[in-house]
Order: sequence, then C-alpha cells, then structure tokens
Amino acid sequence: MTIGEHRDGSALTLAPEGRLDTITSPELEKVLKESLDGVSELTLDFGKLDYISSAGLRVLLAAQKTMNRQGSMKIVHVCETIMEIFEVTGFLDILTIE
Repeated sequence: MTIGEHRDGSALTLAPEGRLDTITSPELEKVLKESLDGVSELTLDFGKLDYISSAGLRVLLAAQKTMNRQGSMKIVHVCETIMEIFEVTGFLDILTIE
C-alpha cells in the first residue's frame, strides 16, 4: 500500500491506495500518529482504496477520536464496496463521508 500525503497549513490529506487490511493498516496508523500534530482538518481520500478490513476500520475509529478533540475529519471518494462495509458496520453514523 502507498499513502499519498498533502499538507496545506493545518489541513492534511492522506490518500491510501490498494487494500487497508491487517497487513497494511499499521502503516496508515503510523503515518497518522506522526502527522496529526497541529492538524485541524483531516481528509482521507479513498479514491484509490479497493478494500478495508476490520483492522482498517479500527485505524479510522482511532483517527476520528483524535480529530474529534482537535478538529474535523472527512472521507472522500469512497467506492461502493467500502461504502457497503461502512453501512453494515454502522460507520456511516460515526464518520463524515462526502
């Protein structure tokens, strides 16, 4: 998995590509932990993300909790497969998805 990163002041956009699963989610978790200081607006661009597992959902939940304290988080360009996962797991009620 590769993770594109763009920072503009206190806004950060991360764009993971491929699969966010048990093997790759620690990589996103590490990038988030290293990058969120001073960030008030986090955008996760899922335009090139094909799949998310429960391990990936756990990383999203942790990021959402962090951003609830220091700003906002949104997820954009979610494919139909991942949207169905968000719907089944109840994450549509937790996350801001555009």
